[in-house]
Amino acid sequence: MTPFQHIHRPSFFAPAGAVTKPVTAVTPADLEGGTLPPDAADWVKASGFKADAGSVLVVPGEGGSISRVLFGLGSDRAESPFLTGRLAKLLPPGDWSIDVQGIAADHLALGFGLGSYSFAKYKSEKPRDARLAVSGDADAVDIERQLAGVLLARDLINTPTNDMGPDNLEATFRALGEHYGALVTSIVGDDLLEKNFPLIHTVGRASAVAPRLLEMRWGTKGNPRVTLVGKGVCFDTGGLDIKTATGMALMKKDMGGAANVMGLALMIMDAGLPVDLTVLVPAVENSISSNAFRPGDIYKSRKGITVQIDNTDAEGRLVLADALAYADETPPDLLIDMATLTGAARVALGPELAPFFTDDEDLAGKLSLAAKEAADPVWRMPLWMGYDKDLRTRAADITNSPSGGMAGSINAALFLKRFVTASPSWIHFDIYGWNPSEKPHAPVGGEAFAIRALYRVIRDMAQAGK
Repeated sequence: MTPFQHIHRPSFFAPAGAVTKPVTAVTPADLEGGTLPPDAADWVKASGFKADAGSVLVVPGEGGSISRVLFGLGSDRAESPFLTGRLAKLLPPGDWSIDVQGIAADHLALGFGLGSYSFAKYKSEKPRDARLAVSGDADAVDIERQLAGVLLARDLINTPTNDMGPDNLEATFRALGEHYGALVTSIVGDDLLEKNFPLIHTVGRASAVAPRLLEMRWGTKGNPRVTLVGKGVCFDTGGLDIKTATGMALMKKDMGGAANVMGLALMIMDAGLPVDLTVLVPAVENSISSNAFRPGDIYKSRKGITVQIDNTDAEGRLVLADALAYADETPPDLLIDMATLTGAARVALGPELAPFFTDDEDLAGKLSLAAKEAADPVWRMPLWMGYDKDLRTRAADITNSPSGGMAGSINAALFLKRFVTASPSWIHFDIYGWNPSEKPHAPVGGEAFAIRALYRVIRDMAQAGK
């Protein structure tokens, strides 16, 4: 089966058996050592090529042909292992091959595929004509699968809210499920109150597009149970505690948690992993209207915990609370939630590391190892129970926004922990969902965080049968 594609795009890879032209990887030491053929050495000298990391030099041949292409690795390979993403942007049209000692073949191919991405849905942009041959040492099918998951997440986040509101997100969610034969259902609008999802309804009720809880079930009962929960706030004005114009500029990405768990679900289903998978996405828009929820309001959650609203801009934890409580009622073996939740996480770790919280030491160790192997960086943050008291408030069980402004990401994680009491293994990701600056393998824009590492963890768990 071809991996699900939200926006159709041609393969970034040369077909099997294609005749390819080689790309020669070089370092500054190679240039200084005089190991290049004379024609290339002369052209390098004339062009001023220094083999800086990610640089490309096309060496001309006779009659306007290409004699060879040199690819600079730099001195310290600081941008490896996905430096080949630069090749996707700079190579002339054609089918190419490359081998770099010290970089795994799957990373070379994955880097090229990630770097080939561009969000061109709203542009008359021609597809890239350069393709890379995947080495026989790499699993081409699995690389395509991981790319499909990452690029789905990028596409969803990059799509503006006028085309990616709760209803549009549901349409893509359904299409993804149908592609893999999953059962997809949704609870929409006032039915959320009837089905006891009051916080999801509360956050989304002011929008012209009704709030909803999306649910996907796939796999075979009896296999290890995995539940993914993703924050699907398709736009966040901040509610009555309204954001500034600058603060709203990137709020189309506030459904980045949903985008990431959908990308991860794609990988799991496409691989046919022997798991019993559930995906939950509370999809809402945090808007302002006469019926918007207010600071000072108190609402009872699905779990029965009452929550005082001390900031309507701390809405993501509210919709996750109902979804997590629902997931926890039939405890899975592994419960994962992902959300673009707090600015505090970005202050702590910046935009490149995916912060995670868990009490499961074994899971934390396996994830850290998988992240290193996949070059998909994560960093564990503390579920410090000493701050749990900060959630208390006089009029309700807990507040959604403790005063003081300290430990914001930890407080948000502790808030969510109140709604997960039965599941033996729970992990919470407070991700950014965005690249603020261009990288060899990623343009500025929406980004997948930690899902390639999580895919490895779940694949190993499924193969072990637990």
